[in-house]
Order: sequence, then C-alpha cells, then structure tokens
Amino acid sequence: MTGGPRWERAGRGMLDAVGRANLVEAWSGLLAAKQRTALALIGIVIGIASVSSMISIGTIVRAEAAREFEQLGTDIVYIRLRAQDRDSGAVSVRLEDAEGVAGLAAIDAAAPYTEGSSQVVLAGTATSTLRIIGATPAMVELSRLELAEGRFVSPLDARSYFCTIGADVANELREASGGPVIGASVRIGDSVFTVAGALKRAAIGRRPFDPNNAVILPMDAAARVTPNSMLRDILGRMAPGTHYREAGRQVANYFGRFAPDARVQVRSAEELIEQLHRQLRLYTLLLGAVGGIALLVGGIGVMNVMLVAVSERKPEIGIRRALGARRRDIQAQFLSEAMLLSLAGGVLGVLLAVAATWGICQFTGWQFTVSVGGTALGALVAGGAGIFFGFYPAYQAARLDPVTALQG
Repeated sequence: MTGGPRWERAGRGMLDAVGRANLVEAWSGLLAAKQRTALALIGIVIGIASVSSMISIGTIVRAEAAREFEQLGTDIVYIRLRAQDRDSGAVSVRLEDAEGVAGLAAIDAAAPYTEGSSQVVLAGTATSTLRIIGATPAMVELSRLELAEGRFVSPLDARSYFCTIGADVANELREASGGPVIGASVRIGDSVFTVAGALKRAAIGRRPFDPNNAVILPMDAAARVTPNSMLRDILGRMAPGTHYREAGRQVANYFGRFAPDARVQVRSAEELIEQLHRQLRLYTLLLGAVGGIALLVGGIGVMNVMLVAVSERKPEIGIRRALGARRRDIQAQFLSEAMLLSLAGGVLGVLLAVAATWGICQFTGWQFTVSVGGTALGALVAGGAGIFFGFYPAYQAARLDPVTALQG
C-alpha cells in the first residue's frame, strides 16, 4: 500500500533529474556557439521587444486619449443643429431657445456658442485668420477653460469692446507689443477690442473648438464682427444618472419645436470615449501585428540556428544514441535549447520594451505605465516561439540514424 507513493516520488525525481540534465546540456550547447547564439538572441529580442512595446504604447495612447475626454467630464454633450440637406440652407436658433435646453430633465446646464473666423490684427501687426467664438459665461464652467490672467467676457460686455484670448494668441500679442497682454488692443474687422483676459493652454482633443488660437467675445459682439456665424452649437451637461441616448432623445424633441427642418446631432463624451476605445483597440492590434512580423523573423533565426546546430552535432547525437538515449531524449534536449534561447530573448526583449516605452513617454509627456498584458504576452510568445520554431530542428535531430550520425 505504501509502495505506490514511493514509486511516484521516485518517478518524479527521475523526471526532474532528466529535465535538469537537458537544461544543463542545452546551456552548454548554446555557450559552445556563442556568436551564432548571440545573433539568434538579437533577433528574438527585437521581435519580443517590438510586440511588447507596440502593445504597451497602444494601451498608453488609448488611456491618454480617454483621459483627455474624462477631464472635460463624461457627462458633457455636444449638440449641433444641421440642415437636413444642402439645399435647405443654414440652420440657426435664437439664444433664448438654445439656453432653454437647460430646462430639460436630462440637461443640467447649457452653453450655446457661435464659431466664425476673421482676420485679426495684434498690436498693429496683421496675423493669420483666427477663430472668433461667441460665448456665454456658462462656457467657462462647461468647457473647463482656465484663466492665466484677467477675466472672462460677460454679458455686461455686450455693448463694450472686451475680449478674452487663447494662450497662443496671448503669446503672439506679447511678442508683437512687447508689453502686458491685459489692456492691449486687438482689431477684428473694423472693431477694436481691449483684452480683458487670457486663457491657460488647453488640450484641443477634449473640446469642441481650439481655445488656444481663438478670440472669445460676448454673443452680441461676435455677431457684429462675424455676421455669417450661426447659433447652432451648444455645449451641455447631462443631469446626474442620465444616459446619453435619453439626453439625445429629449434634445431632439425639444428642437423639433423651434427648428423642425433641422437635423439634431447629440454626441456625448461618454459615447466618444466608447468609440475611441474601439478604434484604438484596433490600432493596438495593428501595432501588435507589425511587431509580430519582427518576431516571425526572429523565430526563423532561432530555427536556422537550431538546424545548423543539429547538422554540426551529428557525431554527438550518434554517440548519445549508441549509449542508449532514446529519440525523445534527443528531441527534448534540442527543444530545451530552443526554449532556453527564446525565453532568454523574451526576458531581454520585455526589458527593452519597458525601457523604450519609458523613453517615448518621457519624450511625449504621456503618463508611463507598464502594460501587464503586453509583458505577459511577450513572455508567452517567447515560450511559444521556442516550442514552435524549435520543434522541427529537434524532430530532425531525433530522427537521425545513429550509424549515419556517427559517420557524419
């Protein structure tokens, strides 16, 4: 009754000993051909590093893009009125009707705005055409615009000529005038405005317009300098617990009364994040596929090294077969060499991928994170490559005739 466990322990001990012996032989075989081993190792390192770094970078890019939207808030919706077709003309609503969206159960706050363009002259120097934004005070809160200095324009400035400028416009004005930004003059068309405030630099991707290259005016003032601009855009904030589809339905029904010929588009930050994740997931897979090509080249290099090793070590194989080694022992030895080579390349490749990803994040200013999925995939792919690309050479070694091997 007690013999069974002892025999099992003895069997496991023998298997462990054989495994250790194969690893020792594999290590010795790789060291015996250092140059060839190093060349194959470089190939597998580059392949694993390509796969791991591509997946890690794709994951980081996806997180950075999502973070841009989440900073603005996942409860933000972008409302735009468009014509049903090109022949029906432009669509516009009154300011009070646009602000009335905030009275819906699904919408907590609304910031209508107009967007146009005009030639702007800073300190007597003509600049390129800039965006002219007509905004309400609610725009500051909903779009998370931050002031670097001064103040934001208000409805009290409707008959006065004050404006708030973006970060890039402020820098250009500072260089042109050589003096302070606040109180400087900006000419838009035939009107001269006094700068009341300047914005901090803001990320473009999470806002409906680029605030860095914009001049922000009160609604009435913007209508005077850009008469062709239409009020058809609204930045809104959903009420707590509201799904963006329900918000879109209520907004569409609301504007159906004021602009029945308009097509209402409602997009939420949450919806954009979902679409972004789907697109960047495909982008990550594409990057991984590109890295996989490099891994394939490295794996072929491993196979080539092992085939050459089998050809050069035929006498060794013949002697081992003559001393009683079985075919599966020979196959296990060469398969161990291939796996050991691939795993060593996998470890070095993962370390290289982490270092490369860190360097790219330092250069771009992204938040560095180690992708557990990319690292684990690199290790799994390394082991799989060793088995896949090492199987055929190991099989060839095991099928050698002992007599022919001793002669050759």
